[in-house]
Amino acid sequence: MLYHAKIKDMPEDQRPRERLIREGVRALSDPELLAIVLRTGCSRKSAVELATDVLSLFAGLKNLVQAGVEELSAVKGMGAAKAAQLKAALEIGRRVATVSESSRPSIKGPEDAAVMVMEEMRHLDREHFCALLLNTKHQVLARETISVGTLNASVVHPRELFKAAIKKSAAAVILVHNHPSGDPDPSREDLEITRRLQDAGSIIGIEVLDHIIIGDNKFCSFKAKGLL
Repeated sequence: MLYHAKIKDMPEDQRPRERLIREGVRALSDPELLAIVLRTGCSRKSAVELATDVLSLFAGLKNLVQAGVEELSAVKGMGAAKAAQLKAALEIGRRVATVSESSRPSIKGPEDAAVMVMEEMRHLDREHFCALLLNTKHQVLARETISVGTLNASVVHPRELFKAAIKKSAAAVILVHNHPSGDPDPSREDLEITRRLQDAGSIIGIEVLDHIIIGDNKFCSFKAKGLL
């Protein structure tokens, strides 16, 4: 591939960022990925050429991970700012690699779900309808806000809830919403939407385990009350 002094001087179909967007991250070489992190090159060198030099100097990504900021800064064309950007990106990758399933919070009962959201949701001035997305071990994969409503109502469509669950490959969900009034007792509308979402989940194979309503430092569990 012919490199140029600036990325913008390269043909558009060869620019790393545009290729990543168009073809996906796996289509890029190590120098191209590194060039996106570095953002710019230096005098007479594009970001891709600078990235190639850095990888060559440290004999690949493995040694690059172990390099310190001072070592990276000393490379001609890098400097402290680029070295810091690179170390930050490498550290994110390292942390992601060390995350294990055991570090995910696990929901063993209604209290676990309520504690997870209580402080954030108890003081909200509008109804927020959220979902805790769980794997087969009932560990939390993600928390998604499905809709934001008014002082006393939130509109939730099964499509929006289960689109988020399917995207995260969730096996089950726990529904959560707040009552700005502070009273967590379920309304008739709460009962109806819960049944509708439970029915939709049964059809597509994603179980609705519970519906937690958050009040002012108290909560209601549909499961515990036999409403689910």
